[in-house]
Amino acid sequence: MILKTFGWSFAITVLGLAVAVAYGGWEAFGIVAILCVLEISLSFDNAVVNAGILQKMNAFWQKIFLTVGVLIAVFGMRLVFPVVIVAISAKIGPVEAVDLALNDADRYQELVTDAHPSIAAFGGMFLLMIFLDFIFEDRDIQWLRWIERPLAKLGKVDMLSVCIALVVLLITSMTFATHAHQHGGAHVDKAQTVLISGIAGLITYLVVGGLSGYFENKLEEEEEREHEAEEEAERSGKKVPAVQLAGKAAFFMFLYLEVLDASFSFDGVIGAFAVTNDIVLMALGLGVGAMYVRSLTVYLVRQGTLDDYVYLEHGAHYAIGALAVVLMITIQYEIPEIVTGSIGVLLIAWSFWSSVRRNKRLAAAEGGSSEDKTEVPSGV
Repeated sequence: MILKTFGWSFAITVLGLAVAVAYGGWEAFGIVAILCVLEISLSFDNAVVNAGILQKMNAFWQKIFLTVGVLIAVFGMRLVFPVVIVAISAKIGPVEAVDLALNDADRYQELVTDAHPSIAAFGGMFLLMIFLDFIFEDRDIQWLRWIERPLAKLGKVDMLSVCIALVVLLITSMTFATHAHQHGGAHVDKAQTVLISGIAGLITYLVVGGLSGYFENKLEEEEEREHEAEEEAERSGKKVPAVQLAGKAAFFMFLYLEVLDASFSFDGVIGAFAVTNDIVLMALGLGVGAMYVRSLTVYLVRQGTLDDYVYLEHGAHYAIGALAVVLMITIQYEIPEIVTGSIGVLLIAWSFWSSVRRNKRLAAAEGGSSEDKTEVPSGV
């Protein structure tokens, strides 16, 4: 199971490290290894959240996620995205941006640093909306009940998550954005840039998330009709056509996953500059790390880990909320990547520990049988 799921990741790791040695010797080898670990630590919560979405998709789309999705994640977000950001922020052509990345790494790093406020605002708003929509939803299984129960009641208010996100964005643009961090330790007013980028992130979430949710609901309706038709067909002996909306629904869920992955990758791309400003080594290290995150997502789905450890998804969403806040703060202040990564890892570890405790209580209550996992208090 491990080799089947992580086989490509292992192969890409060997290839990536070999290319690093050929490109820059053993120093490059070490840099790529560090970047790989950095990407995995910063994106572990991404894998958990992705698994919750991916388990609704069939095996074909899971393969698409691991193939086409990886190309988008590695080449799109880890290689092309920084170049596009530089081109837009510096108002230069893409060819010139690529030339800077390859031949003037210091200037390239300065431009990416200067573009960080807009990147952080866009990604922060997208991730904040994911967290708010999760925390305001009334769920049968609750982890931190003292927080989640009252927030679920507040969630009955229409558009509350959007209102809160806009308030956070407005406060950010009036505080952190007025003294945005730039290269060389300078601070400039980026309030308008942050406001526009944040609204763009919010719109992206509403459009992509709305479309994926719409087609997912349509698919569920069609599957219910198909089930009823199959029962009727058994009685009449007729054949029933397959569901036609599965591909369309899965496509928009796939699109949602890619935008979600893009938002998670912002901190990894920016944080990579603390290790190196060589775009080739950056693409190799982050790309290998992204491959492991993808494989881990599929592994969680196929092992049914989210079903066995029910609080993992909660922990991952709390990590998303924390990351959204951190991104907003980094508009003005520098926060070490070790802090960002540790927050997510600790929250997920806590939720895993809570899940284990819950399973032990259930097993004890049922005389060692854990077939019926009716919700019991989490104890936190």
